[in-house]
Amino acid sequence: MRLRNVKGARDVLTENPYVVNDPERNKGSWGAVFGNQNPIYIEIGMGKGRFLLKQAELHPEINFVGIEMYASVLVRAVQKAVGSSLEDGVSAVSRGGLTEETQNAGMGSAEKIANLRFLNVQAEYLENIFSPEEVSHIYLNFSDPWPKARHAKRRLTSPAFLSRYEKILKENGCVEFKTDNRELFEFSLESVEESGWRLLINTFDLHKDAKLSAGNVMTEYEQKFSEKGHPICKLVAQRKSS
Repeated sequence: MRLRNVKGARDVLTENPYVVNDPERNKGSWGAVFGNQNPIYIEIGMGKGRFLLKQAELHPEINFVGIEMYASVLVRAVQKAVGSSLEDGVSAVSRGGLTEETQNAGMGSAEKIANLRFLNVQAEYLENIFSPEEVSHIYLNFSDPWPKARHAKRRLTSPAFLSRYEKILKENGCVEFKTDNRELFEFSLESVEESGWRLLINTFDLHKDAKLSAGNVMTEYEQKFSEKGHPICKLVAQRKSS
């Protein structure tokens, strides 16, 4: 279950050098934020940050932006990025707040991963944050399935969201999606086809495909679901040409 109210979380995010506040100001100039013109990859719904931190470590030639709408979840990724003790954070969260040590770890800390930034925003506002063709790749990992039919437009792989992604992705930009939810995956395949995108990769059991699973970086959810024997579905879709 996601934690939505952790006392002090927003203060940590406001002061942390990894977190970009007022990201709309950087629309069209994210290269200046990173100090280079490397490709920008974003993860929407990044959770506690395990996946993106590992990707940033493995690929210094790429700039990574993690997007998470819940401050109380994003603060866990911040703790990992600055190298503060997660044990203190976890115990404090369980009591409804953050310890003084954890709060201080998020303030004025020297950056350790130069190609990583976080945003505490909702995915609906992507067009206000990135200019056309400013993003090269989008990761969607174990997104909320929004199982009720009336909420289908809220799914991050819906045609509505794919249309948003088209407005910020480069000409050959891709969306990479993983989930353990078979119904959501099938819905996503239909969305890709309906939206005119090109399906590059499609598997209903990623970990049994040696070629596709080579170099796979697991999220916290992926490890948990895999250990329970849940097959992991994955697709990669390329945006349609203008």
